[in-house]
Amino acid sequence: MAKNSPLCFVLMPFGKKQTASEEIDFDAVYENLIKPAVKSAGMEPLRADEEKSGGLIHKPMFERLMLCDYAVADLTTANANVFYELGIRHAIRHLSTVLLYATGEDKLPFDVATLRVLPYKIDDGTNIENIEETKSKLTELLKYAKNSGTTDSPIYQLIKEFPDVGHTKTDLFREIADYSPELRKRLKTARKEGVDSLRKIEQEIPSIEDAETGVVVDLFLSYRAVKAYKEMIALVDKMSKPLSSQLMIQEQLGFALNRDGKADEAEEVLLRVIDTHGLSSETCGILGRVYKDRWEAEKRKGQEIAAESYLLKAIETYLKGFETDWRDAYPGVNAVTLMEYQIPPNPKQKQLMPVVHYAVERRIAAGSPDYWDYATLLELNVLTKDREKSFESLLKSLPIVREPWEPETTANNLRLIRETRESRAEAPLIWDKEIEVELLKKL
Repeated sequence: MAKNSPLCFVLMPFGKKQTASEEIDFDAVYENLIKPAVKSAGMEPLRADEEKSGGLIHKPMFERLMLCDYAVADLTTANANVFYELGIRHAIRHLSTVLLYATGEDKLPFDVATLRVLPYKIDDGTNIENIEETKSKLTELLKYAKNSGTTDSPIYQLIKEFPDVGHTKTDLFREIADYSPELRKRLKTARKEGVDSLRKIEQEIPSIEDAETGVVVDLFLSYRAVKAYKEMIALVDKMSKPLSSQLMIQEQLGFALNRDGKADEAEEVLLRVIDTHGLSSETCGILGRVYKDRWEAEKRKGQEIAAESYLLKAIETYLKGFETDWRDAYPGVNAVTLMEYQIPPNPKQKQLMPVVHYAVERRIAAGSPDYWDYATLLELNVLTKDREKSFESLLKSLPIVREPWEPETTANNLRLIRETRESRAEAPLIWDKEIEVELLKKL
């Protein structure tokens, strides 16, 4: 088995269990059928009772259900634990879960009877009939899950807009994914050293397509941290289809394409994400940035009409994102900031600013605020020309900068606010430029 083979989490009863007709040795089913089939598919099997992680007993299980690229669930005996775990898996992951059960035993419950389930027949509780054929079928189903990207969760099949794991913070995988501590440490060091060190680590991975999710996503986000956008784009093409089709990966692909100067491709990717998953604050936030950058580009070329159309489109997109989830202040603050650039300023700005301010204050009060929370307050305070609160927000934001593009983005927004006010012949604030300088020192 290759060093970086993807994990396949196995959900099934343990030991010997009594069915309607006989006692089945599920340890034998695992060793003789499931384990070799998983290995034949190029994956590394991990049964829940083999988990060696420390801490709360349920934490590693939930992490595996959430982050493992693939899963197999044996539904025989309608085991309550297995069905609970399968429900979590189907709610979190829209694809790559394979089901099987022993025929001739207890009937499948109604709720799963319509799902695609591989049957196998067992004799005397241990001997699996036509075992080689059954192993081959299970291997093929796993390979299909690996290569097709087809949705197998009934929740996602029926409810198009059901929230995907990608709606969480993009750093989720880096924070909780369980993989080699040594490689995690190397990636952290490489982010400080630069893109060449990250490329070297990527070259050491035998197959990106077969590598574990935690490894690939950490590398993907590490490239983002050093602004290696071409490498981010290239890495998506090397990922397995189930991983590359994930909402978070596609959103960040749109982000990278835009930063790499491929605005048309970025827009196409993000509009496709919206068509597939529906509107979200994150997707609209990234798409709004695409239109905002186009506005700036057209302004630089002196194309005032085209610039104005992109400014309106950016505001509209950010507003859609904020209205989709009022708790996410990021698209909200971008909308009110862009309204400042309109001549005259959009009157809706004054109505929205208290709402955005409340949203970010609630996030901070909830605990563990990040850079964007204080950067949002900073922009709002500059918009209201409050010097004292602006510097207070600046001082709270600087120690928690994670990636250099974050303060660069904020400094750019503040520069645009300052230049717009100068173009309207407003009295200069003086201190706003000082804040820009401090932010750019973090690059």
